[in-house]
Amino acid sequence: MSLPTTRTRLGALAVAALAASALTVSASPASAAASDGWISGAGSVYDDFGDEGTLSTTSYESSNAACLWQQILWAEGVHESDGTIFDKEDADGHFGANTVHATKQLQKRWGLTADGIVGKNTLGKVDTKREQIGGEWTGRLLHAATNSDALYRTELRYYGKSHTLTFYRTDTGKYYFQTYNVGFAYAAYGHNSCD
Repeated sequence: MSLPTTRTRLGALAVAALAASALTVSASPASAAASDGWISGAGSVYDDFGDEGTLSTTSYESSNAACLWQQILWAEGVHESDGTIFDKEDADGHFGANTVHATKQLQKRWGLTADGIVGKNTLGKVDTKREQIGGEWTGRLLHAATNSDALYRTELRYYGKSHTLTFYRTDTGKYYFQTYNVGFAYAAYGHNSCD
């Protein structure tokens, strides 16, 4: 019977380490990103937005993802650059000057750096679970229902300062919402059906 050589033992150790790291990676929760093609999530709905892609005048500036963000601005009742309220008609999926201005207002209200760019910190605020604590409501997002109809969707309600917004997550994790002018649309990064 021969003893394993040092080279054989090191090889076996490397294979074991590689297998362990593969198990660790596969056991990690799925992470959404712009590379998925749309705003998406898995598992809890209270951690879906903070790991999404950046929305700005140079990043996904014409997209359904920008349109969903604009609907959140509407729900929050922030103002456009001309001083009027950001209304549903302003949710056109184009991340322009009015969206930047309204985003900065909301970022200030939320205690964030007011740069007009919707990154992980800004979108992460959408994930805040709505709860009643001591008779007061806190948070913004409420898991309203899980429907077992043909759409297999989770219904979510976003409670802004001025309005409530309803959007949905499919059983495959894709978010969709009702646009102002064309009906329902997935919150896609590469497509704009809101204008």
